[in-house]
Amino acid sequence: MGTRNLWSKILTVAGGMGMAVGAFDPLEGSLLILPGSGLLALGVWLSQAERQAVACKVCAFVLIVIGVGAMWGLSAVGGFGGTSGRSGWWGLLLLPYLIGWSMGIWGPGSHLWLALLGIVLGLWWLWLAFAVAGAVGAMCGIIGALTVGGCIYRVVKQLKARATTPVA
Repeated sequence: MGTRNLWSKILTVAGGMGMAVGAFDPLEGSLLILPGSGLLALGVWLSQAERQAVACKVCAFVLIVIGVGAMWGLSAVGGFGGTSGRSGWWGLLLLPYLIGWSMGIWGPGSHLWLALLGIVLGLWWLWLAFAVAGAVGAMCGIIGALTVGGCIYRVVKQLKARATTPVA
């Protein structure tokens, strides 16, 4: 195994695990998700995967950077909704973070183990939708449902590809 392939596997696993572990608490977990998505993008790029897979992971990373920056900025000024003086609509600035995370988990270039783990994480986000009220809960529910659906799609697609691949 070449050095490039070894580093690709290491970075992909480390990045995927960072994104997975960080998803259990999206605010504090952003400290794992942000670098994890960067490592995942770098790992997919090093694997010399199709351009679509590399573009998806890089786009997911950029969306996460934008969304996490917005989340940290909003947190620094007191958040949104409630007594903050900012309406709940400011929560829409978090959407790039959530969409980027979901894309990173099940988008092109994701391994089977990450897509299977993504189903569990999507169910966790669906549960968060019921635990958190209001617009944030609704966003969690939508992202959870999209993640579960996307991961199921990715798992089925990868299992079909394995079934049709001839054994040498």
